[in-house]
Formats: sequence, C-alpha cells, structure tokens
Amino acid sequence: MVLAQGLGNSPYSSLGIGEMYSPGNATNMGMGGVGVSNASGFYLNLQNPALLAQRRRFTVFEVGLIGKSAGLSQNISNTEQSQSNVAGNLGYLALAFPASSRWNISLSLKPYTFVNYNTQENTAVPGTQYLASYNYTGRGGLNKATFANGYRITNNFYLGAEASFLFGNVTNSADSRAVTSTTDLLVTHLNRVNYSDVVFKLGGAWRPKLSDKWTLNLGATYEPKARIKAQQTDIYQQTSLSGLAITAPDTIRLNSNSKATLPQQMHFGISLEKANQSLLVGVDVGLQKWSEYRTADNKAGGLFDAMTFASGIEYTPKPTSNRYRDLITYRAGFQYNQMPYKIGGQAINDVNGSIGLSLPLGYNLVNHITLALVAGQRGVLTANQIRERYVQIALGFSLNDWWFIKRAVD
Repeated sequence: MVLAQGLGNSPYSSLGIGEMYSPGNATNMGMGGVGVSNASGFYLNLQNPALLAQRRRFTVFEVGLIGKSAGLSQNISNTEQSQSNVAGNLGYLALAFPASSRWNISLSLKPYTFVNYNTQENTAVPGTQYLASYNYTGRGGLNKATFANGYRITNNFYLGAEASFLFGNVTNSADSRAVTSTTDLLVTHLNRVNYSDVVFKLGGAWRPKLSDKWTLNLGATYEPKARIKAQQTDIYQQTSLSGLAITAPDTIRLNSNSKATLPQQMHFGISLEKANQSLLVGVDVGLQKWSEYRTADNKAGGLFDAMTFASGIEYTPKPTSNRYRDLITYRAGFQYNQMPYKIGGQAINDVNGSIGLSLPLGYNLVNHITLALVAGQRGVLTANQIRERYVQIALGFSLNDWWFIKRAVD
C-alpha cells in the first residue's frame, strides 16, 4: 500500500499501532500544527470538521507530499552509535465542496500511522559461552479515508462530524539466533494484524467578533474511544541461516478475529484573527488517553497518556492588494509533544519549530502552493533512549474553483 510506507526507520513506531502522521495539511504544519480553531476560505481544514462550514462557494482540491530526513543516535556501552535515513510519502488527498450555503462536505484519504523499524540485540546465553542474537523488525501502518460534514448553525457558531474508515496492516517479526559449536538455528516469530473499522470525530467552533478588525476563534474536537476490528496471524518456524527449513511452519492462529482499542482524544484551540485574515495568532492543546490503548489480544500496550501544545502565527501583508508580493502568506510555529512512550521511566518528548509560506497561483490567484519546513528533536542521549533529530518538508497544492454551479440560459 503506497500510503503506508512510512517516513524512514523509527524505533518508536514499534509501539502501539505505530507512529502518527501529522493530522493537518502543509498549511497547518508551517505554523506549528495549529488548526483546531482557525480556517481559511482558500485551504481545507482537516483537523476540525466544524470549520468546513466556514468555506463558502469555492470547491477545493488539495494534494500534499511529505518528506523526512532523520538522524538516530544512542549510547551503547558508552559509545555513541548513529544512523541516518531519508524517506517520503504521499501526505493527503482531499476534496471539499458546498452542499448548501450553510453546509460543506469533504472527502479525504491520508496515511494515519506507519510502522518501520529494525533493531538488533546481542546477549550472552546464561551459563554458556555462546551468544544469542535477536533481530526485531516491523512494517506497515494504517490509512484513513474520511467523510466529513460541517454546518453553520448561526453566523458565528459551527458544528461538524466525520466518519473515517481505518484500514491497513502491521507485520512484526522477531528472529532469535542461537550460535553454538554444532548448529546455527534461527527461530522466527511472525505476527501480522489486519485492521479495518469505522471511527468518528465531533467538532465545534465559535467565532465571535471582538471589533470591526478582530475576531476571536474558539474550537474543539473529540474522538471517542473505539474498538476496531482486527484479524491476527501468528507463525513460528525454525530455519538455518541459509534459509533452509528445519521444521515446518507452526501456525498458531490464522486470521483470528479480535478487536483493538484506540484511545479517546480531545483537542482545543484558540486564535485571534485580524480582518481579511491578514494576521492570525493561535494556540492548540491536545490530550490523548493512550493508557486506554489495548492490543488485538486485549492486552495493555505499555503506552501512557500524551499531550500536545502548539502555537503559530500566519501573516499576509495585504490580502486585498493587487500586488503579488502582498498576497504571499508567511507562517511560523512551535510544537511540544509529550509522547505516549517512556524509556527507563523517563517520558519521551518531541520539540520542534516550523516555518512556511503559501504562493498564490492561477486565475484570480485563488490557487496556492504551500511549503512547510519542520525541524526538531525527540528523545535524549541518556538511559536507553534513542535521540532522533529530524527535518520534515511538506509540499501542498490547493486548487479552488466554482464547481457545481447551476448554469442560467439567457
């Protein structure tokens, strides 16, 4: 599946259902991920379905690409070991159009999580002179196809809801290699889980005017805890290092039906917007109850409650000007994430900063190409933590047009 190829080797993606993709588009990524309370008539809002209704008569189609360069480091036996990798993926496809003057609908497809890791460990076999070598790998991820609706209740109050079909699979394998003087065995355990089910999100927004020039934006979203369908397959086998089977594969279970539990999530946003969207400053806070997560075996996944804080600013010099340079939009942001992982009792934090801009294109300059650059670090070189320093680049295309217009005949 093209959408679930991931963003390079990430050891932390071995936990839970994998590493989460950014929920926003390139526009949001350029301003720290802020997007729960703010929206624009030129870009889609993928974070709060209620704000779809802030759009008027334009139909918009968006495509996003994302790339990542990361360097991984860890202290092993007082020696720093490092690795670097580069990867890219399709970030999102989305379409939104008006169903009425108050109601807007969107359809989108985007990757939701990815699993991509490969770790090795060598330890002595107790009481012997031999070594045991362990190799852990994982591949796959989940994708998200979403149908969302936003409705304007009053001039300043909006409600929205979305239904998303999650689908994809995750394959984890563990190889144990016992090296002795007489034989060399490789014992492999392969676990594959296929996920497919529907999850929901609710959203609300309120945009009271503070004056002729300033508007206050308030937004919130809620994703309830969900039990999603899962099918598991477990296989054990002994082989030689050359791949010659020593025993026949032992299938413990084949496409066994079960369910995994995804946690509830809440996000809140507040932003201050100047007239004609020439200036916007916003803050988002998110809470994810990952301690509620349960595997397809209904076991605790070893995850902890997580928190996200994001702040961002967006500035367009003169939105009503006829000069091109006055219509370029600039963005900057900061994000702090307390991840749902702990290593040696210490929480893993992700801190990053971002910049971005949007260039208007096409007839009447209503289309945009958006670029966002995010640089950050998570984890530190202490205990058994893995430090990851990364740079992400997001490229987005927003195409606006007057679709579904009833033509009049003179």
